[in-house]
Amino acid sequence: MKAKYIKFLLPAFVVFLFAFTVFQAGRKEKVLMEVLSKSLSAGHFEAYKINDELSEKLYNKYIDRLDYGKRYLLKEDIDKLKKYKFKIDDEINEGSFDFFNLSVEIIEKRIKEAEEIYPAVLEKPFNFEINEVYETDPEKLDYPKNEKERLERWTKSLKYQVLLRIDDLLTIQENAINDKDTSYKVLAFAEIEENARKKILDDYNELFRRINKQDENDRLSAYLNSLTASYDPHTEYMPPEDKKNFDIRMSGKLEGIGAQLQEINGYIKVANIVPGSASWRQGKLKAGDIILKVAEGEADPISIVDMKIDDAVSYIRGKKGTEVRLTIKKPDGTITVIPIIRDIVVLEETFAKSAILQAENSDKKYGYIYLPKFYVDFDDMNGRHCSKDVEIEVEKLKSENVDGIIIDLRNNGGGSLSDVVDMAGLFVKDGPIVQVKSRYGFPYVLKDNGPEIQYDGKLIVMVNTLSASASEILAAALQDYKRALIVGAPTTYGKGTVQRIINLDQMLESGFDDVKPLGALKLTTQKFYRINGGATQLKGVVPDIILPDIYDYIEIGERELDGVIPWDEIEPAKFHTWQNSIENKSSLVDNSKSRVQKSSTFNLIVENSKILKEQRDISISDLNLKKYREEQKLKNKKAEKFENLFKDNTSLKVSSLKIDLDKIIGDTLKLADSKNWVKDLNKDVYIEEVVNILKEMK
Repeated sequence: MKAKYIKFLLPAFVVFLFAFTVFQAGRKEKVLMEVLSKSLSAGHFEAYKINDELSEKLYNKYIDRLDYGKRYLLKEDIDKLKKYKFKIDDEINEGSFDFFNLSVEIIEKRIKEAEEIYPAVLEKPFNFEINEVYETDPEKLDYPKNEKERLERWTKSLKYQVLLRIDDLLTIQENAINDKDTSYKVLAFAEIEENARKKILDDYNELFRRINKQDENDRLSAYLNSLTASYDPHTEYMPPEDKKNFDIRMSGKLEGIGAQLQEINGYIKVANIVPGSASWRQGKLKAGDIILKVAEGEADPISIVDMKIDDAVSYIRGKKGTEVRLTIKKPDGTITVIPIIRDIVVLEETFAKSAILQAENSDKKYGYIYLPKFYVDFDDMNGRHCSKDVEIEVEKLKSENVDGIIIDLRNNGGGSLSDVVDMAGLFVKDGPIVQVKSRYGFPYVLKDNGPEIQYDGKLIVMVNTLSASASEILAAALQDYKRALIVGAPTTYGKGTVQRIINLDQMLESGFDDVKPLGALKLTTQKFYRINGGATQLKGVVPDIILPDIYDYIEIGERELDGVIPWDEIEPAKFHTWQNSIENKSSLVDNSKSRVQKSSTFNLIVENSKILKEQRDISISDLNLKKYREEQKLKNKKAEKFENLFKDNTSLKVSSLKIDLDKIIGDTLKLADSKNWVKDLNKDVYIEEVVNILKEMK
């Protein structure tokens, strides 16, 4: 066999060459597997070898993906597949797919059998008076021993879903009767039960229609992602279409028509039109329309009925300035052709924005910056960068003479590392922001090299349990410099690893065009360390002032994932803390704690968190309708007190910046969005408490 070579660029900018042997030229899955396995072995932060230990991890993860609910595969199937548990590493090295092929053969056979089971089970009424229970957590179940046991599992599962539907329908009917709604047609229980079964039957018909659309590429992607997940939870294989979607999420923009689509019963339906998009400006495409065909300009149209939504979207999307012609079926049944000139669709909700906050009985103003993620346009370095946008927002707030600034990183899952460094530099003098360690060599420090500071006033960073990755780096750096107070949940998410996107096509030498595109590999290549030396991995960032969080009693974050990279620490970087550090930090902590303890809203948040923990631990459900409804009434009664948790206004006065409102005068949609955003901020008790802390900061 002739050896070829792949180049692999590591973060330390060292180029490695490793042999790439093609076992059967033209077999895309074999080329893809070898490119992936070599890339993982050469570049992943943890130097895992493809051996029996990794084989076992891959096996367990793939079996979970194959049948997580344990409703398709039988115990005998698992016994057949288990023979490969410690052999998959050999298959990877040899370019063999025996395990994968066998798994596909087995699961497709079992899916066909299940396709016969559910309609037969749903054909007859269920008896909801007998006493039986259903285990809703598949992890607490074993695989069915035989077909009889599998039928029993399907029967209970379907009965449970019909039960949920009946409960909903009965509740709607009872409310209509209580409200004396004469227009509501009261149904007998037998009719309600029959309607519930029909609805679940429709749902499963749709589910199996989608399952039957899966092809070998879909199955292969699941298998390859079981391999990547065996290294760590954030290493991921992205097929070509997934890579496109990833770029869109990171850049906040796409080229297309600006319609959000959904797949229903084989049809592609318009769910929503993005304000300001090409479709919105053209005006004829509406939510509820069904797209039957797609044509590129004057070309012959292609039917997208029964097409997978990803494939349909690939036909509809296209370069700015090109024309797409959509054959549309309107809700009234009329069919029309709508031509749309594609354009850049900007998803405004993904970008930074700011507001002015004022506390009750105070003339002081505070700036608030909401940052949903650390976005960047990978394809256009002159495009939107979150650090540049935050810099603009800070400048606008400075012109309003604010007495402090809040940066809200709650639910921010991270993003661009370079933008974190630039953003931190807006608030500190030149110096280290984060340390990064690769698999090879010593850690290196990413620094802010600009001595100028854009804002030197009072600063608070808000975080919660879902603040992750880049959010944790920014919070940690500003905390280590004592530049800002970090306020929020007991700890952040704890994702302290760096991923690089590797274009797999670039790993191949010429002569492999027949297997392209291969997609991309999101590969964990490095690990973050705070400038104080500790990793953010697993432990996250512990705030200076802790506020109750809805997830306080639930294990969530990096800590609950399988196969995570462990926490450790390295030597701290050399840095000087902020000279104007907070003088009264201990009193701020005490006063905040006192206010929180007296706050009925925060007390409800704590109580709600405890109830969520209790409910999450219960996985057994009653299949006796009367008992189930009694249990639900008790749960609903408990939940009633939490319904208005964030519906009441706080004491804050919140307003948009005049400069922002002036830009959208006449745009009723954007004005409405701005108004609703301000209204939501006004109900946020966390922001209210942070303003109270800012007021007291010295």
